[in-house]
Amino acid sequence: MMNLHQPVILTDKIPIGISLCCMGGPVRYNAKGFDMLANLGREKLDFVWCPVCPECMAGMGIPRDPVHLSNGTGDDVWEGKAEVKDRHGRLVTQKMIEGCKACMEALKRCNARVFVYMDGSPSCGVYRTTLKSTIRGNPPGTFGSLLLKEGYFLIPASDLQSPLKWWDWRRRMLAFLWLSDLPITSMQELYDVWYRLKFLCQELDNSWAREMGRTLAALQKTDFSAFEPKFRAEVLELLRRPSTTAKMTNSLWKHYSHYRKSRGKSVEEINSPDFRRGVTKIAEELLKMERTAVEDEYLFGASPVIYRDQRRLKPKIGAGDELEMET
Repeated sequence: MMNLHQPVILTDKIPIGISLCCMGGPVRYNAKGFDMLANLGREKLDFVWCPVCPECMAGMGIPRDPVHLSNGTGDDVWEGKAEVKDRHGRLVTQKMIEGCKACMEALKRCNARVFVYMDGSPSCGVYRTTLKSTIRGNPPGTFGSLLLKEGYFLIPASDLQSPLKWWDWRRRMLAFLWLSDLPITSMQELYDVWYRLKFLCQELDNSWAREMGRTLAALQKTDFSAFEPKFRAEVLELLRRPSTTAKMTNSLWKHYSHYRKSRGKSVEEINSPDFRRGVTKIAEELLKMERTAVEDEYLFGASPVIYRDQRRLKPKIGAGDELEMET
């Protein structure tokens, strides 16, 4: 395993599934769409996007009558207990099922394990299946149900409009994918993984993280095989949970203070938690701390796993396989 005091750097572009209407595709029932990726700017090129639309793949066409879930949730549709109907009451259940299956096959061919969904949709919605402000509908939607069952890391498209919320989703997504793929074959490797992720876990749920730390400290080598799957599953589940502005701000200052003390350097752009600024400014400070951490080979515990395009990295002279940022 790499130096524990440095960030993990992923260099392969991550495939991300997305509801096509959120990528600007005019595929909604009224032939409209939303460009939810516009605020990402050049960063959207860091990922491989796989846009899908269950209702289009169902063969319903554009424009079309809007559909809704009838007598149950998307889960119930898959169990044959509920139906999908259009506004005239016509059944489109089987069409929707086939459209969802076709989209899932496309996501798997793309190797996507992350999905940006349009909440409020009766097909892609996860926690809402209607856009009416006071009604949740019957969540999850038909495709949302399938995404949940397949264990996708799910990101609401609306959160891409906030630089701070997107930063939070991105750092947790990278940590989630890294841990999902990482072989852990010994107690020492388990401890090493926890060292990298514990600061982020403490930010997300301090009580849970403290208890996990005590459990690991008391663990015997003979407990490893039984405990490792439980550890992985619980950490992965925690990484799905968003943080808050206050938690992220305090975490930034905590890690920056440690960086300043251990490295004897300051970063002028970073302010203390009590400094009044908006979420866009906080996101800029967090990104600055991320870049500083990579350049100085420092583990920024709030964002322990970072993506960098291979072309932006070069071999570090005299350091074997270690990498450093180009300047």
